[in-house]
Amino acid sequence: MATADKQSALDYINQMFPTEASLSGVEPLMEKIQDEIRMVDDEILAAVRQQSNSGTKAREELAAATTAVKELINKMQEIKTKAEQSETMVQEICRDIKKLDFAKKHITTTITALHRLTMLVSAVEQLQVMASKRQYKEAAAQLEAVNQLCSFFESYRDFQKITELRERFKSIKQILKSHVFSDFSSLGTGKETEEPNLLQQLSDACLVVDALEPSVREELVKSFCSRELTSYQQIFEGAELAKLDKTERRYAWIKRRLRTNEDIWKIFPPSWHVPYLLCIQFCKLTRTQLVDILNNLNEKPDVATLLLALQRTLEFEDELAEKFGGGSHGKDSLNDTGEDMEENKNQIVSDIRKKYEKKLAAHGSENEEQDGQKKLSVPDAGFNFRGIISSCFEPYLTVYVELEEKTLMEHLEKLVQEETWDVEEGGQTYILSSSMQVFLIIRRSLKRCSALTKSQTLFNLFKVFQKILKAYATKLFIKLPKGGSGIVAAATGMDAQIKTSDKDERLICYIVNTAEYCHKTSGELAENVSKIVDQQFSDKIDMSEVQDEFSAVITKALITLVHGIETKFDVEMAAMTRVPWATLESVGDQSEYVNGINTILTISVPVLGKLLSPIYFQFFLDKLASSLAPRFYLNIFKCKQISETGAQQMLLDTQAVKTILLEIPSLGKQTSSAASYSKFVSSEMSKAEALLKVILSPVDSVADTYCALLPEGTPSEFQRILDLKGLKRSDQQNILDDYNKRGTGTYQPSIKSVLPAAPTAAVAPVVSNSSTPAGIIPLKEELVARAAALGRDAATTGFRRFLALTDSATKERKDGPLRKLFIG
Repeated sequence: MATADKQSALDYINQMFPTEASLSGVEPLMEKIQDEIRMVDDEILAAVRQQSNSGTKAREELAAATTAVKELINKMQEIKTKAEQSETMVQEICRDIKKLDFAKKHITTTITALHRLTMLVSAVEQLQVMASKRQYKEAAAQLEAVNQLCSFFESYRDFQKITELRERFKSIKQILKSHVFSDFSSLGTGKETEEPNLLQQLSDACLVVDALEPSVREELVKSFCSRELTSYQQIFEGAELAKLDKTERRYAWIKRRLRTNEDIWKIFPPSWHVPYLLCIQFCKLTRTQLVDILNNLNEKPDVATLLLALQRTLEFEDELAEKFGGGSHGKDSLNDTGEDMEENKNQIVSDIRKKYEKKLAAHGSENEEQDGQKKLSVPDAGFNFRGIISSCFEPYLTVYVELEEKTLMEHLEKLVQEETWDVEEGGQTYILSSSMQVFLIIRRSLKRCSALTKSQTLFNLFKVFQKILKAYATKLFIKLPKGGSGIVAAATGMDAQIKTSDKDERLICYIVNTAEYCHKTSGELAENVSKIVDQQFSDKIDMSEVQDEFSAVITKALITLVHGIETKFDVEMAAMTRVPWATLESVGDQSEYVNGINTILTISVPVLGKLLSPIYFQFFLDKLASSLAPRFYLNIFKCKQISETGAQQMLLDTQAVKTILLEIPSLGKQTSSAASYSKFVSSEMSKAEALLKVILSPVDSVADTYCALLPEGTPSEFQRILDLKGLKRSDQQNILDDYNKRGTGTYQPSIKSVLPAAPTAAVAPVVSNSSTPAGIIPLKEELVARAAALGRDAATTGFRRFLALTDSATKERKDGPLRKLFIG
């Protein structure tokens, strides 16, 4: 640092004296510097002198400050001491003030309690005077005041004076209660006319009752109602009026009582609901008396009397429900107006009745009845009058159901007798009028019963409806044309050799349509009843058994129709076997028996197609084809001998029959299922064509042809073909041996190697059966044999029995729409 100062001094000298010429100013500069040094020394000396004087003063001032601080501390200590003394004084003052406040409070409370005690004593004394003088209006107000004063002294129960006053007040209230009950006992005795002020006095007494405990009001109202019904009980328990046919007079009595006493009973406050509670007790008493009457009957009650009593009871319950709340039950439901059955679906099931039934279970026990009375005493308790009396009739309505059943059966018999078994011209449904009339009388019966009850009786009536509909199904079943009978016919459920006229065929179609209508409508009837009947029975409403009966009628009718057509073919099938097939000289037009088959179908099928619905017409076609085509095949074997020319003519006839069968859907003007039907007919008729081609084949290749065209054939059938070809038994043996060596159904050579040359242009080409063959539906003879094996219990009625007989033979065939409908 010294080096730096030194360097700085040198820089300063060089700056002041940069040249030698400037050195001449060194002396003046030195003098100037010396002057400045002297001036600085003088200033320092003055500052030091001044500083010495300031230190002495500062010491003096410091000593003075120390003294002042000591004095301040002493003063603060003094102030603190005085503050503590002041605080002690304040606390003593506050303690005295608190004592004064507590004393004042106790004095105020004591004064108030004494004042109220004086008031209570005075009020109790006044109340006692009012009670003795029966001044009810003043006593009611005084009761309120005493009750409030007593509530103030609730915490003073241990004081003897208070206890005495409370006991005295309780005694006065008991006196008031006895006076009020005594005065009310004169109500209804005629004194109100003799004593004009009695009603006003009783009206004031109601104020007293409201001021007393709620139980007093309940007891008074209950006592009043019981007293009012005493005369009713005496009147209608007598021998003259204690009868079922006098039920209406009971309701007239209470309505007259309500009407005549309406002005008198205005003394009761509206909140008491005296008429409402009186009607409840009346209904309970009436129910008890009616039950006794019904139980004491020596014989079944007269239905007309029973229903009239029930109807009047329902009307009375409706009036009470409308008067005291609950809405309208709907008087229109009591009338038989003949409206459509859909109206019944819109009827509302009575929730009021259901709720009441739960309460009704409590009527048997006194304790439960008392509990129920407490609930009913509450204003707007919502008690339901519907069913309170009428439900007691339910166990005795069996006679009504029996009468309905008898009436419905008589109507059914009359409808069946008057039925023309025809339909009006121009009709669209082709349904017998009796079926609609049957459901009309059932609807009326349902309407009558549902207006009376929706419980067990309605469910029992529904069972009657089932009987009626089953009986009608039996009537339809009986009207079907009958054929042969016997064990086999009974086992199969079908009759043989049924001869039907054109009128019979129309009747069968009407029965089918009618049974279908009944099947559908009975299901709708069950749905309708399930919506009306009480919930506990709705799950038991079922018409499946009835619908099965009508399904059985439909099945039987359609099978009868097929058998009727089959019987018409008997003559033509016999005519086919009488043709001299062995001696025909040439092939001509189709044979007469083919024309006969065509005539039968041309006459019957258009009518059936018009009358039957597509699904049943298709069922008819399926069964007709499954019968006629195999029957034609078997009928070939019934011919004695067939020459080559005869076989060619028969092949031509077969093609014509096939064409006729394929045209049946168009004859009936229903082609919705023509494709499946045509496929089946072609498959079945091709077997007859194949059989004739085997007959046409040369003797040396007949076995090969038979195995190729009829792979499912049997040795006995093959032998019968050899008989048809005219071969002698001796000539047949070698061919049969050769056939047996091949094994049935195991040898299938190429068709080209065994087919003979086409004989004429009129012969139809062979239809190949190399694909899976359609199953053959069994003929009548086969069904009879299977039925004998299955027995009566092998299948159920209706479609299921018929399909059980044919099921094993139709597994490879796809189910048609009708079959699927009635199986599934």
